[in-house]
Amino acid sequence: MSDAYVSGDPDGLSPLLAAIRDAVARELHAQLAMRADRIDLSDVPEIAYQVTLGVDRVLTGNRRRPPDRLSPISG
Repeated sequence: MSDAYVSGDPDGLSPLLAAIRDAVARELHAQLAMRADRIDLSDVPEIAYQVTLGVDRVLTGNRRRPPDRLSPISG
């Protein structure tokens, strides 16, 4: 049983998972705002990269944001 359930957290997430969820939600919100509430399939790799950076910042405690990428991920 997770500590989140024991401590009465209503969403059942540990503090780490809640921080990751919040980082993902913030990045998706920002990406949707930048893209006029529409995500094209070709944008998904770049959005995934930005979400990954947000999760990395949560996991490492690194609050410094790297410079924006100039080109989308290929492959």
